[in-house]
Amino acid sequence: MPTPSDAKSPPSALIQVRGACPHDCPDTCALLTTVDEHGVATRVQGNPDHRHTDGALCAKVSKYTERSYHPERVLTPLKRIGPKGSGQFAPVTWDDALAHIAQRLQSIAARAPEAVLPYSYAGTMGMVQGESMDRRFFHKLGASQLDRTICASAGAEALTQTLGGKVGMKVEFFAESQLILIWGSNSIGSNLHFWRYAQQAKRSGAKLVCIDPRKSETADKCQEHIQLRPGTDAALALALMHELIVHDWLDHDYIARHTLGWEQLRERALQWPPERAAEVCGIPQEQIRQLAQDYGTTKPAAIRLNYGMQRVRGGGNAVRAVACLPALTGAWRHRAGGVLLSSSGQFPAQRAVLQRPDLMPAKTPRTINMSTIGDDLLREASPTFGPKVEAIVVYNSNPVAVAPDSSKVVQGFAREDLFTVVLEHFRTDTADYADYILPATTQLEHWDIHLSYGHTDVLLNRPAIAPQGQARSNAQIFRDLAARMGFTEPCFADSDEALCRQAFSNAVDYALLESQGFATLALPDAPFAEGNFPSPSGKCEFYSARLAAQGLDGLPDHLPNYELQGSDARYPLAMISAPARNFLNSTFVNVTSLRNIEGRPILEIHPDDAEARGIANDAVVRVFNDRGSYLCHATVSRRARPGVVNGLGIWWRKLGLNGTNVNELTSQALTDLGRAPTFYDCLVEVEACNTPAAAQATT
Repeated sequence: MPTPSDAKSPPSALIQVRGACPHDCPDTCALLTTVDEHGVATRVQGNPDHRHTDGALCAKVSKYTERSYHPERVLTPLKRIGPKGSGQFAPVTWDDALAHIAQRLQSIAARAPEAVLPYSYAGTMGMVQGESMDRRFFHKLGASQLDRTICASAGAEALTQTLGGKVGMKVEFFAESQLILIWGSNSIGSNLHFWRYAQQAKRSGAKLVCIDPRKSETADKCQEHIQLRPGTDAALALALMHELIVHDWLDHDYIARHTLGWEQLRERALQWPPERAAEVCGIPQEQIRQLAQDYGTTKPAAIRLNYGMQRVRGGGNAVRAVACLPALTGAWRHRAGGVLLSSSGQFPAQRAVLQRPDLMPAKTPRTINMSTIGDDLLREASPTFGPKVEAIVVYNSNPVAVAPDSSKVVQGFAREDLFTVVLEHFRTDTADYADYILPATTQLEHWDIHLSYGHTDVLLNRPAIAPQGQARSNAQIFRDLAARMGFTEPCFADSDEALCRQAFSNAVDYALLESQGFATLALPDAPFAEGNFPSPSGKCEFYSARLAAQGLDGLPDHLPNYELQGSDARYPLAMISAPARNFLNSTFVNVTSLRNIEGRPILEIHPDDAEARGIANDAVVRVFNDRGSYLCHATVSRRARPGVVNGLGIWWRKLGLNGTNVNELTSQALTDLGRAPTFYDCLVEVEACNTPAAAQATT
């Protein structure tokens, strides 16, 4: 197999192909892939002509050739020949694999089509390889639908109930802000290009405040770090509202004209003086008062949210509370003011055209939540659940590693009667349990089109190299399966490039995408300066009648964690499982250069908590609760606040010290809004591990 060279700059004879980063990150970078005369990609770099990318890539994606040409890449269809989970496979032809898969799916669908379940998420964020032909296939089959909640749905629902959709300020105008609250985000590791705008603002005199239970790399670079307890963000936001009210740091005109439910919210906020919030959050009262003064008196002020804060019981309410703040101060009047969690709702995507929900049977199939897959794969048939899941097709995801309560997920995938097909680049933890592994193309090898949740540009990805081995694109695999299943609708013949054109129809200039690789949406610089929110009322809805109609609280409030610190003496430590800087969820874990930088699975623990448990730096520790236990190395560090440990993830289980990862400990409990997982709502205990197994794990 050819390997990429170490070329630093491409000779003029080489070609550069425009593309887009496919990974689950707000930045959605524009890529340039250099290809030599032999058709080998020698370098992937950021496109300097794309203002948000500005020629720079994160350490992960700059190693993309190492991933595409990885020696362990799956390059032929594989059929299981050993026990599930053993990783024993033999090569088969595409014809044999497709014929057997189609036969099994047809047999199951003839009895109970809902017994077939797709399982996918954001292994690629592309609209073609992530949510087009696959959806058409499963809609036509009548398979169960998947509630794709594992990352962002609590925050998304909160924005929808408050602002009307996943909308916000433009990321480039953070560079002009005078105060930036970076709330629940380690931007240096997970939102690099926003961080560049924030640094521009800082150089111009702006104050940067990081609000995060972990003293992250981003917190190190901000003027202030507010290290609150996990799951207490709504309490802090309500206390800020309290101070804005009592000191009259409010924009009364904006509130009167462009908000709904002010009197009710005012009454709620006045119940949250700084003293109360300080006790809940575990931070000094004065820190809350100063933050409120800064936010209420600095113009323009901006808030960059990320999804970490919504991975607790009250995560939806927390996002709602924070999303209310800019309307109270009139921050939306300025293009450098407001809030940004996601911009994806601003794109005119033609999802119904891509996904064809009209292909579904008249009776809409059931929906299964991907965050409860551990329980759902173990359920028997019942009138309330429906048929037992008999087949699962996994693509763009690695649920055995990333889904919560992973011991149950493993039990489910280990069922001998569960027919499992996995589309993959590598033999991941999930692929080890497959009956068939089908080799998928990487981003360098296929067409795709991308929107972003961190900026407002559409990007086109062209294939830079031929598919490696026998790899096929996700869309091609589902086209091939559709043909084998006898699906004759013309939409199943659409090519990948045709699907790219359908994604936005005439709403985006496709010729511009072809010529420069990206196109910027024509949107106002300050979209909500005069209200015009995409909510039912056209206003920022402090009070949501839609939530009230569901029997929920129409106002944002603080909801304590399910696993509240101090509620169980057996497990006195709260744990958050923040991302390891050099991985993206479970992607890149097997890229040797990145794994070497990351080192090994670690748990950050505060010196006081380590001393109380006799734990030395770099010792092997056992982290455990009622759901399971996990071995890793302790890093004694003030990055962890007292009483909170940080289990950095997400390592592949089989690369862990005892064949598990941090999700052995997380639960399947769901958030208040959006039916999302509560990864950061987790109590544990930690002990020094001096067992023979631990000693062997360190060698």
